[in-house]
Amino acid sequence: MKIREFCFPEDYEGALKLWGGMEVGVKVGRSDTSEEIQKKLQRDPDLFLVAEINKEIVGTIIGGYDGRRGMIYHLAVQKNNREQGIGTLLLEEVEKRLQAKGCLKCYLLITTDNTDAAQFYEQRNWNEMTGDRIFAKEFSK
Repeated sequence: MKIREFCFPEDYEGALKLWGGMEVGVKVGRSDTSEEIQKKLQRDPDLFLVAEINKEIVGTIIGGYDGRRGMIYHLAVQKNNREQGIGTLLLEEVEKRLQAKGCLKCYLLITTDNTDAAQFYEQRNWNEMTGDRIFAKEFSK
């Protein structure tokens, strides 16, 4: 298993296939088009990682940093490759890279039906922010 930075366009279809095949948690949306992924790569290419086995993408993580806070998106591991430490290695690598940029605090969102993800993050010292509410607004193109 190898962890490396995401390469566009070579990795795009494999990552999209992985995200689309997730049972819960990761949902493919407007931000996952090739144009939007290219925008992401212009900002933080070093925070978008893939795990591959035999040149097949089996895991992804997207980190973001705005200069103040970090954010984690699309930590996904192919079902038949879970419980092998791939998700942990991806998360730890992005955490290291965020800290190297000066990030002091990081957020992530999970869907309410993704209890496995909640347990995964809790076991890795992430804390649920029960006192906060999250708001979102979608902008039209």
